[in-house]
Amino acid sequence: MLFRIAPTIAALFLASCATLDTPNQHTTPQPDAQAIEEKALPGAVSSADFRATAAGEEILAKGGSATDAAIAVMLALTVVEPQSSGIGGGGFLVHSTGDRASVTTFDGRETAPATATPTRFLDENGERLPRSSRVTSGLSVGVPGNIALAAKAHADHGVLPWADLFQPAIKLARDGFIMNRRLNDSIGSRKERAGKTEEARAVFFGADGEPLPVGSKVTNPALAQALTDYAEQGAAAFYQSEAAALAAYVADETPQDGKMTPQDVQTFVPKERAAVCAPYRGHQVCGMGPPSSGGLAVAQILAQLERFDLAALGQDSPTFWHLFLESQRLAYADRELYTGDSDFVEVPVEGLVDAGYIAQRSALISPIAALKEVAPGTPPGAPAQRADGDEPAESGTTHFSVVDAHGNAASYTSTVEGAFGSGLFYRGFYLNNELTDFSLSPEKDGKPVANRVEGGKRPRSSMAPTIVFDPDGEVILVIGAAGGPTIPVQVARSIIGVVDFKLSAKEAIAMPLIMAFGSTVVIEEGSALEAMRDDFTALGHNNIRSFSPPLKANALLRTAEGWEVAMDPRIDPMLATQ
Repeated sequence: MLFRIAPTIAALFLASCATLDTPNQHTTPQPDAQAIEEKALPGAVSSADFRATAAGEEILAKGGSATDAAIAVMLALTVVEPQSSGIGGGGFLVHSTGDRASVTTFDGRETAPATATPTRFLDENGERLPRSSRVTSGLSVGVPGNIALAAKAHADHGVLPWADLFQPAIKLARDGFIMNRRLNDSIGSRKERAGKTEEARAVFFGADGEPLPVGSKVTNPALAQALTDYAEQGAAAFYQSEAAALAAYVADETPQDGKMTPQDVQTFVPKERAAVCAPYRGHQVCGMGPPSSGGLAVAQILAQLERFDLAALGQDSPTFWHLFLESQRLAYADRELYTGDSDFVEVPVEGLVDAGYIAQRSALISPIAALKEVAPGTPPGAPAQRADGDEPAESGTTHFSVVDAHGNAASYTSTVEGAFGSGLFYRGFYLNNELTDFSLSPEKDGKPVANRVEGGKRPRSSMAPTIVFDPDGEVILVIGAAGGPTIPVQVARSIIGVVDFKLSAKEAIAMPLIMAFGSTVVIEEGSALEAMRDDFTALGHNNIRSFSPPLKANALLRTAEGWEVAMDPRIDPMLATQ
């Protein structure tokens, strides 16, 4: 198998570090474009930050597996992209040894404390607690799962020693990294949450109380020490040795309902789940199953569209975008009613992707008129007496894709939920606010909500790490995205771009976004879709709004020349150095 001669930024990374003198010294190094050299890699990495990509490349260069490199990327992102993910959160990993028969998935989704109740986010009158009480408190913090996920995946698919995977992240935290515009903007727009604690302010804010300027050196000695401990002592350092300290910190910030206990931390178990795989035009699309809704949503969106000749329509056709919108509306209606943590509620996974059921749902889609109402279907095995919940919008996520020299592939999506999670800062990293992905209301009209809060339960997620196999059964596309509920739509759209429209990975990721939120249709501001607004109205889409979505996808595409490394062009890769 050929591997593309991909640009590496390791040289630029080292050059940047050389300019760092004292902690948080305000310097503005100029990026050296000549330092971004071309060199052959024993694999390929795509992430949202060049320093995390460099960490993964370093591990691959040492002979590490795709899983080894993905873990190194996750750890590095804890340091340089704390607004999106990290070891204080959780994630999902889809892995393949190169063919579709080998797909395994790892669930490192956070869990609610054992004593959490369905009314966790309601007051004594049954009304929702204020957002600040729900989000930026211990009420929102689930037991973090990323370290446990990494340990389990490494035990199964790792090659290099565990401690080696931590070294790039430790170096970044200890020696410092450059504050880029993305992180500076994120802190500036969420100063209250990012700077909730004195410890976080000491890392990311200056003496004036403002975020460190772009170009500043950021060091995080507390995180460097934490990572060193986990590297030397293994996952037990996180889940056993300091279980009491972590639980006590979260419990002290929890105003009501079940507080986290040391046992909650000690008994956290990452799980290997069955992948959700479905055919699409001779390809096989494999993603994450419950508690993620992402794999199912992607599979349904694509399968419901397979009877239409999308290639003939083309990406410039309003009819294509209308069909795509209608398919996602049907998939999301099912998602809201049926998906949740399958350890607690019955999720009709096989029924939702059953060929007969998909045909019934697809038959509802008309190329000339929008559905006036969209309701959930009744797939085979559907449980009775189920209600739609009221989950807040998700955010604060990142994705990275890795392939190694042996063809192993890792598609990993990691999150702390909202930007900077709960704002609680423990040992130099932000703790998630993942429990706010549960429905705020436990029931509706007397019917239980699948995604209600329960002790030990994992909240539903939109994350959709995905691996696509070509008709010969070989990995052709490793993809995923960030952006809350838009994630399955981004992934499905990009797969259509590659499979139907024969686009490059970058071109497919760059395609605009259209999505339905209830009766409202949102189209990406400034995109070609805005010129199609009248066409969409004529098709029956009446409440259309433009918006600037928080899109962030990363992918690897196998081509005749090797692996194409792609990241969302909406994120300027040079923002990491400016």
